[in-house]
Amino acid sequence: QEKSCHLSAALLGEDSEISQEQLYELLKYAALGKCHNAAQPSWCRIYHQSHLAGVVVVVLHEMSQLHFYRFYLQFKHLRKVFRHRFTLAPSANFLVSLYGEGTNLKPQNTPQGLTSSSSEGTTKGSDLQCDPIIQRYGEKKQGLTSYTLTLEEQKKNDYPIAGSPGCKGYISTECDQQRTDSSPLFGLDCEMCLTAKGNEVTRVSLVDARGQCLLNELVKPESTVVNYRTRFSGITRKMLLPVKTRLSDIQSRLKKMLPHDAVLVGHSLNSDLQALEMIHPSVIDTSLLFARSEGRRFKLKFLAKAVLGKEIQCEQKLGHDPTEDARAALELAQFFIEQGPSKVAELNLEMLLTAEKLAEVSQNKAVLQPQGCGFQEQLNEPPPLSKPCFLDCLQVTGQKPLLLGRQGLDSSGLCQSNPSTSNKQILQRALEDVPLSKFSIIQFSLGPEYLASHLHAGLHEKVRSKLTDMLTIYAGPFEENFCIKSVKKEFGRCGPIQSLTVVTETFQPYVCIQYEVLEAAQLAVESLNGAEVAGSCVKVQRPVTAAMLDCNVLIKELELDVENEGVIYVAGLKKSLTETDLQEEFSQLKDLETLFLPKDLQSGKHRNCCFLKFQKTQSAVDALEAINGWTMRGSELRSRNALAPGHLWRWIWQMNHRNGKQGKHIFYEQMEQLSDSEQDLRKKMKKLDQHIKKLYRSLQNNTLCIVLFPGVNSTHGSQSGLGLMGIKDDEGRSAC
Repeated sequence: QEKSCHLSAALLGEDSEISQEQLYELLKYAALGKCHNAAQPSWCRIYHQSHLAGVVVVVLHEMSQLHFYRFYLQFKHLRKVFRHRFTLAPSANFLVSLYGEGTNLKPQNTPQGLTSSSSEGTTKGSDLQCDPIIQRYGEKKQGLTSYTLTLEEQKKNDYPIAGSPGCKGYISTECDQQRTDSSPLFGLDCEMCLTAKGNEVTRVSLVDARGQCLLNELVKPESTVVNYRTRFSGITRKMLLPVKTRLSDIQSRLKKMLPHDAVLVGHSLNSDLQALEMIHPSVIDTSLLFARSEGRRFKLKFLAKAVLGKEIQCEQKLGHDPTEDARAALELAQFFIEQGPSKVAELNLEMLLTAEKLAEVSQNKAVLQPQGCGFQEQLNEPPPLSKPCFLDCLQVTGQKPLLLGRQGLDSSGLCQSNPSTSNKQILQRALEDVPLSKFSIIQFSLGPEYLASHLHAGLHEKVRSKLTDMLTIYAGPFEENFCIKSVKKEFGRCGPIQSLTVVTETFQPYVCIQYEVLEAAQLAVESLNGAEVAGSCVKVQRPVTAAMLDCNVLIKELELDVENEGVIYVAGLKKSLTETDLQEEFSQLKDLETLFLPKDLQSGKHRNCCFLKFQKTQSAVDALEAINGWTMRGSELRSRNALAPGHLWRWIWQMNHRNGKQGKHIFYEQMEQLSDSEQDLRKKMKKLDQHIKKLYRSLQNNTLCIVLFPGVNSTHGSQSGLGLMGIKDDEGRSAC
């Protein structure tokens, strides 16, 4: 069974602020893996990286953490799917920095053993032993049966196997005769389109051992076509309109055409057989035959040119020619069998591939996408090879990154915009092209009218104001001469207090308390409303303002946030307790994974609360029940579910301690302008969330998806960014 990838990251508190360099660490390792000298990121861990289906980065241009939490309720999909979040240091231009900075990777060095030009492109015998082809097949020539896939290899590489659960209803070719080294070879290739059912065959080609075409047939899919993939398949709606041939017809014809000892040859032939819904026992897969390390594979186009000297899949043609591809795969297998592993290894294909990609970069041919629709740009001035940029490194390893969005790079490395391109167009193109790329960057934008600095300032003030209201509670009434120390002590058990003031405008005194964390304010409302404090039965409530009318809805949604699953807040701790003390005290709690003890970012002193993250949600529920009323070293603890994800601790603290520098008359002018566009912004944020939802649903399982609000870093001010990440699993959610 295929291993599933998953992601591990303990992102609580200060550890959840990630730099641009740390983000590059993750992207490099996810895209390149260990085989290209990329190391596991220092702040998170990807398990089974080699099984990643791809990497998709969604960049929300000119948006910051501020946008996510101001429009938190609108981002319904993002907050319910992505389990890991982190604050991102803002960048002046995220895409430019991704292209040209943040990578220490160097292109693969020229392999040792190369001599003068007469032996250029070949490897000496002393190096052959390290070649993956020699390690797999040895040096001696063997018959074709030595290169057919074993049953275990077929299972590992997702070939249809008789009796497998996923192959119910598949047709056998009934080629069950014993194979010999003189058994006939047949090249097979199919073109597929995307339908409501998945990948379905639209064209089938079969060639014999002499390269003669035996079958080249269009096929009508059973289900409604979602995407013809014309740029790659060459198939159009018009071509399929008159076609009557169905999959069952092709299956019958193939059964009749193939002799009982036939060996099928193809490049990643498992995809063709899966689409044909046919089972064949004896196959040679050229993507595996020309072995590489770490499970990587050469593309058919490269092998045809490097081994056979043939150009196939030319960009001038519309789509691939399946007969051409079937013939190329067949000839590659024949070359391998006739020449033997040593001769193939001496070609030094890895070096040839690296040289080809470096030549592309140095000759300004690093094209991110084929021409069309104005979505893509060329990198006309690649950086020096001694300091390659991240995308150059991808191309050197044979991966073509996909870049879609309004923003691209011009030859000077500056961002250029294409306002005529809408987010809807970008989404449509992404749905078509992302499944065909291993590394994709999709950029959505609000549009220039929403990027003005005064709107950012007004938005910041609205978020700060609402956050302050949510952190604030009013309690009372109290007697005239009530003991304020008793009040502070009682309410302090709910969490760290930032300020406490007495309200004297009322008939009887009240207190206004502003907490440092959301959980403390909510805990005070839940546990002390109606309680006796300082000799009075008090009512505890939050401020009543227009912005706070949806406070209960927001609290509920924060509680259900996927990042808060298994996390609880504990208050009432003695400030003298260290993290080690708490680890010891809470050690009896089952499945405790991480403990975060917040501290004042100026003084460095610990607060009287902590957050506990558990491996299982039920363990967190059990811990809540056990901790409430628990006395720890003479202090009674109070606990509830977490509300603010760990990465928000620093941000909330900064928002509370940042002094406004603008006059009130300027602020009110900004607020008036912002209110005019706020309704539009809400609609746009909701639409963006829906776009990302559609894109995410289209991704293959085991795809790493990262959504970035890159932040704002300009002369008008700085706003931290936000990252959300996860690896898509079978249930469409991000795997832990």
